[in-house]
Amino acid sequence: MRTVDIRRTFLNFFTDRGHQVVPSSSLVTDDPTMLFTTAGMVQFKPYFLGTSAPPASRLTSAQKCVRTVDIDGIGRTDRHTTFFEMLGNFSFGSYGPDEVVPWAYEFLTERLGLDPGRLWATVYRDDDETPARWQRLGIPPERIQRLGMADNYWSTGGPGPCGPCTEIFYDRGPEFGRDGGPAADPDRFLEVWNLVFMRYVRGEGGTDDDFPVVGDLPQACVESGLGAERAAVVLQDVPHIHRTDALLPVLSNVLGRAAGTRSRSPELSARIVVDHVRAAAFLLADGVLPGPDGRGYVLRRLVRRAVRHARLLGVGSPILADLADQVIDTHVESWPELSGHRALVRQAVAHEEEAFGRTLTHGTRLLDTAIRRARAETRTPESSESSESSESSGPSGSSRRPALSGRTAFELHDTYGFPVDLTVEVAAEAGLTVDTDRFAALMEDQRERARQARTSAPGDVDVSYRILAERHGPTRFVGYDRHESDGTVLALLRDGRELAVATEGERCTLVLDRTPMYAESGGQVGDTGTIRVSSGSSRSGDDARLRVLDTRRGPGGLHVHEVEVVHGELRPGEPARTTVDVQRRQATARSHSATHVLHAVLREYLGDHARQQGSLVAPGRLRFDVSHFAPLDPGQVRAVEEEVNQRLLADPEVRVWETSQDEARAAGAIALFGETYGEVVRVVDIGDYSRELCGGTHVGHASAAGPVRIVGESSVGAGVRRLEALTGVDALRYADHEHRLLEQIQDLLGGSGRPGSGRPGSAGPGRSPDRILDQLRRRLTDLADAERELGRRRRADLLAGADCLLGRRRDTASGGWLVASRVDEPGVEAGGVDPRGSGLRGSGLRGSGLRDLDLRELAQAVLERGPRDRPAGVVLARAVDGRAQLVLAVDPSPAGRGAAKELLTPAGRAIGGGAGGNGSFAHAGGREVDRLDTALALATDRLTEHLDATAGA
Repeated sequence: MRTVDIRRTFLNFFTDRGHQVVPSSSLVTDDPTMLFTTAGMVQFKPYFLGTSAPPASRLTSAQKCVRTVDIDGIGRTDRHTTFFEMLGNFSFGSYGPDEVVPWAYEFLTERLGLDPGRLWATVYRDDDETPARWQRLGIPPERIQRLGMADNYWSTGGPGPCGPCTEIFYDRGPEFGRDGGPAADPDRFLEVWNLVFMRYVRGEGGTDDDFPVVGDLPQACVESGLGAERAAVVLQDVPHIHRTDALLPVLSNVLGRAAGTRSRSPELSARIVVDHVRAAAFLLADGVLPGPDGRGYVLRRLVRRAVRHARLLGVGSPILADLADQVIDTHVESWPELSGHRALVRQAVAHEEEAFGRTLTHGTRLLDTAIRRARAETRTPESSESSESSESSGPSGSSRRPALSGRTAFELHDTYGFPVDLTVEVAAEAGLTVDTDRFAALMEDQRERARQARTSAPGDVDVSYRILAERHGPTRFVGYDRHESDGTVLALLRDGRELAVATEGERCTLVLDRTPMYAESGGQVGDTGTIRVSSGSSRSGDDARLRVLDTRRGPGGLHVHEVEVVHGELRPGEPARTTVDVQRRQATARSHSATHVLHAVLREYLGDHARQQGSLVAPGRLRFDVSHFAPLDPGQVRAVEEEVNQRLLADPEVRVWETSQDEARAAGAIALFGETYGEVVRVVDIGDYSRELCGGTHVGHASAAGPVRIVGESSVGAGVRRLEALTGVDALRYADHEHRLLEQIQDLLGGSGRPGSGRPGSAGPGRSPDRILDQLRRRLTDLADAERELGRRRRADLLAGADCLLGRRRDTASGGWLVASRVDEPGVEAGGVDPRGSGLRGSGLRGSGLRDLDLRELAQAVLERGPRDRPAGVVLARAVDGRAQLVLAVDPSPAGRGAAKELLTPAGRAIGGGAGGNGSFAHAGGREVDRLDTALALATDRLTEHLDATAGA
């Protein structure tokens, strides 16, 4: 029976028994105590706890799950996988153990056809009722085992619903392990189903085998889970999960591409690759992207382990994207949503594979060296030990077990990006431990240094604000519906110290009891404006006037105003009227509403994975960081921009409402990762396509936010793209600027009229941007043609010059040949004074023809066009702009290679310089132009001697 058929049979079985089918929830759970959905009951946790009402008292589901606690056992056991499908049935006060136990037995033996004689059961040690239920169904007492809390008292691993459970196992036979039941060998006796009698609430703390049970659930419930993959192992009679129908094609592909494996167990490495690629595909499809922490780090770790084991198998070329394709193909019948995320999944795993491949190659070499060194030091008892020793002793202190120091692990991580968990894994495979405590201490030291570097006086300023917050409470923000308000000055501070007075010209921070000024948060910049303080103590008797330069959040909910005293003086306790810069606030609100619309359009255009990773909302401009792996090409950027503006022009209402976090999430509001929200949250709706939790300021209708002009798209890190845009008047100014640029281009091209100013149907030249582009294309084509012609002529001049110089070559005594000549300034015949009579005087070639030629190219051309069967050399000289120049080239034969610089060095010194170059070419320059002829003669003599020696060798 195929896995998909097991799934269908299960759901039909419980639908026939009055259960309502509920779709699988996402792998990304809203439960703050969990990173991922680890069990079928997770989405029903509020129903068990009684905080929400279920849609029916009997539910059934096929749930996607990811569990990484067993990651080290992947591939090593027959039963563990990172991703798995849990088939579950749930009762909320509708039935109990007396119904669910017989149903489970019936399903396994009658619907799936398992041999009743091979079924075993385990029960919680204090449960005296469930064994009797199994015995009534035909399982004898000797196949029923009592186990402790860790095995038969189920919880999510943290606070929440819990209860005793009974598990059903299938005996696969002696070829899979020893006898003795599930307590003896969990690979031979494979757990297929867990029935949990959910009655109690687990508290904080404890261990798996001893945790506190702090109360009862509102009603007795049942939660059961049948592992679809484990059932497939039994029904398909295969040795392990990775050879079931959904994974065997992928496993075969991996093993088929293995070549020159370095893995101690190719089958193990292949299983790890298959398992991790499958888990990665499902996580990516549910919106998780690789990152440095949290869910993103778990995903990145899975992909990196897959890359490493693929390399151990000898797979040198990228493979993960192809494997992810196969995973989607073999799972799409049960999980059709995978198909819609295929491009993202391929792109993400390919990107991570490429990026980590480089780190893996370098890091593995360094780690292998460290492992060899640790082993060598362990074999040398007299080797010195220190706090960073690479050795550790056994429990008795007498044995010496090799270990990698925490500093080695830290340096691999910090300098080379090699993950510490991979260091631990590789070290373990080599029989070494890693001092992870020391590694953690070094990481904390680094984080502390970074924290200290972020502030000049750590803690002092924050402490002052915290004291103020405790004294006065949080600032009351009244700026959502007004731009001006009255309040009282609570405190003035500078560098963390409270001030008794601030006078004209001074800058300080000011805290009010209430303010209309928005404090920077959620990407939106803080407000600016003015504050007028009624200061009875002012010498002039009039009010103090302050300019607000910025508003930011302080500890304890304070709004901290950065101010400059423009006039007068002020003291704490005085009344103040605060006025927001309305034009700036409105421009910022336009950018914020435009950001929400941009986010919604990107999620529709790129996929649900395109989530906000950061933003800047400022007057007239915005910056938006979005999770996506590929650059957006210009066509995509234009399409996104057009769709954003279409949404804004439709002018939907921008609606703001408040509710609880749970209700907001249930209503589909997007919460930004990393943001902290209170119990009551503010929800911003724009039309029917954007709903986000947001504390920022917005326009009343979407059309007030436009237009939007995207002016930049770039990368700001792995898997994150940045879009920059202008909004409102700034977008219009940018369009006007582009129009003026077109006009200037038209002027440069010699066109008439203004771009776009011609009447419809006007035939006047250069009147439209399209015609300007046509003109520019023609000019660029003409320029390219001219450059090609110039290059052709230059090449012809070069060859002509080389031929003229070759006409004056002379042979050496030993059969070689050389050309030695000056190539002088314009108006002077080439040649000049040459004591050997080898110049070009009288040749008819003017110096102006040779002056523009590159001396190196000219020398090389002479060698290329001269006789190739004899040793040869060229030395050329000229004086240009008061500097003497020399080049020397010899044929690149083994005898001549490397000699040029040595031959030219004395001549270079003669003109007050030196020689440079390598191989068969050298150059020299200097200010002593009057010694150029002497230098040329010196270089000619040295070249002649070299050629004679080469020919005679």
